[in-house]
Amino acid sequence: MRPILIRNGRVLLDDTLEDADVLILDGIIQPLGASVPADALQLDARNRLVLPGIVDVHGDAFERQIMPRPKVSFDLPLALGETDRQLAANGITTAYHGLTLSWEPGLRSIEAGSAFLEALNRVRKNLSVDHRVQIRWETFAFEAIDLICDWLERPLDLSIAFNDHTSSTHRKITAGNHSKLSDWASRAGLSNEGYLAFFGQVWDRRAAVGDAVDRVATMTRASGVPMLSHDDLTLSDRAAFRSLGSDIAEFPLAEEIASDARSHGEHCVFGAPNVVRGGSHTNAPTAADMVTRGLGTVLASDYYYPSLFSAAQRLIRDYSMPLAMAWAQVSTNPAQAMRLADRGRIEPDLRGDIVIAQDLAQDGARIEATLSEGTIAYLANGALLECTQ
Repeated sequence: MRPILIRNGRVLLDDTLEDADVLILDGIIQPLGASVPADALQLDARNRLVLPGIVDVHGDAFERQIMPRPKVSFDLPLALGETDRQLAANGITTAYHGLTLSWEPGLRSIEAGSAFLEALNRVRKNLSVDHRVQIRWETFAFEAIDLICDWLERPLDLSIAFNDHTSSTHRKITAGNHSKLSDWASRAGLSNEGYLAFFGQVWDRRAAVGDAVDRVATMTRASGVPMLSHDDLTLSDRAAFRSLGSDIAEFPLAEEIASDARSHGEHCVFGAPNVVRGGSHTNAPTAADMVTRGLGTVLASDYYYPSLFSAAQRLIRDYSMPLAMAWAQVSTNPAQAMRLADRGRIEPDLRGDIVIAQDLAQDGARIEATLSEGTIAYLANGALLECTQ
């Protein structure tokens, strides 16, 4: 691994920008002023920001590489390779793929999830950034529990998110809201009538969901894997998952839930697309408001990888948020939430995960280079290499 020296940049160190050079040796950030090896590759970051790499705690945009159209699928290695390129180009050096394990057949089935994880294990050594998995377990999918148990016993860099979209789907169906029925059925490879019939069978076992959640939470605590509760609807939901060991509220559906989580010192995750678009497409709390008020601590790409960099830009430009605070939402805080002590900051002895970007306060600012563990994963501007030795 060739040493890399990033010269002349404005480096985000703790909460301040400093003019400094950053040396990465064997994938690790070295102390400032360390001796530079003669064979170091030099990148000229003059008039640019040098920032810690982005950590994405929840993103499922990879599904579009697997199934870009209903009933049109591509091989997993090909899809993962394209996903990897998109991540690197958007400054994401650590990505937790939101892999849904559902009772549904098709794209989000248990079989599809197992195949995805096995394929990722085969190819991840050839990918440019750090790919991890957030198991989005649909709590009605009892058949997935044995598989989760097996995965938790393996060194797979996981997190577990407790999902209950089944209850919300039931509320919509009961209210006669079938606006998304065709989408659900198509994703599962079923007719609308077949989907409703299958859903009814799943809903009939709702009385056993509590015991299933307890079982998975017990296994997850024992493994030390981070736990997230997804789409908490009430304060009692958050309290229940807190009692099970979940200290991350992912996309809480009311301000009071986010406030309660923060009062307990817990991280709250909101969607970066929500910030970029100026609001939620599902009438959830406005993420920018939550972040600026201290109720949101982590932004996730959710369904759109470019949104993380763009959300930091918008917080700086439209909400006058300091760079360090805005960037912490996509780097330092998510790394802390996911218990990744080796990244999310530019400090000696941490991973050489770096983003070189134009000034985020400028219109049209872009990422010009991404380094993952001291290796160039993306380079948009060859001029950065002008001072190569």
